[in-house]
Amino acid sequence: MAEPPPTDPAIDPYPAIHLVLVEPAGPLNVGSIARLCANFAIAELRLVAPRCDPLDPQALLMAVHGRPWLTAARHFPTLAEALADCGRVVATSGRGEGEPLAVQGPEEAMDWLLGGAAALGGAADGAPAAIVFGREDRGLSNGELLQAGRLLCVPTGAAYSSLNLSHAVAVVLHELQRRRRSPGRKAAAPLAAAPDLGGEPAPRGELEAALVDAEALLLEVGFLLPHTARARMAKLRALLQRAQVQPGELALLRGMVCQLRWASRRPCPPGQDH
Repeated sequence: MAEPPPTDPAIDPYPAIHLVLVEPAGPLNVGSIARLCANFAIAELRLVAPRCDPLDPQALLMAVHGRPWLTAARHFPTLAEALADCGRVVATSGRGEGEPLAVQGPEEAMDWLLGGAAALGGAADGAPAAIVFGREDRGLSNGELLQAGRLLCVPTGAAYSSLNLSHAVAVVLHELQRRRRSPGRKAAAPLAAAPDLGGEPAPRGELEAALVDAEALLLEVGFLLPHTARARMAKLRALLQRAQVQPGELALLRGMVCQLRWASRRPCPPGQDH
């Protein structure tokens, strides 16, 4: 297992941060990012269906003191599984337009990621937070971006906006560390479309399970059709992500789905139609 980052009073009150790479293809990038995990006290490196061997000699060469993070990196077949235990999630994108959610800069996104109990002066516990980076060649799909509560875009020059994956990770983690060490840091102003009411979002795995349950019901009662279900569920997912549904609210939604399923299957009294 990876050795824990050294104790740092400036960042200890904040939630554990997991760094998630989706289908990384370059061992040099993976090794460099493991080193950055050590540099910036990242709790865990997670790899989603890597397209290279994370323990390739080139990766080990680049990792240096980040080797414990590299050798202990957890592998997942899908992004949803990698984020199942996480609360606040920031996903990165380089497109800058046409995104399914509003996009923020590194400072605002990292302030939100570090929100919750620690931002209000108490120690953060419970669900870890996560930062997600996409594939070197095509980033993250809209469906993957919709698994985050905030989207982050690193500002670059207009002439050539594409960043190497490990360079983008370095920029974002530098901002994360700067925000963690800022004395008297205050949470950034929330997006107008996504007010932050101070509660923590439900863990990703619970939200995804609720969406799967809701989709099955909506297909069963005819609100969704098989050929349009994906697009309409994407809109529902975006709505819930903007709201950053909290555990109690999610329980209410799941209770509604359960009751509606029971009512839809209940036999009609004689002489009555549904």
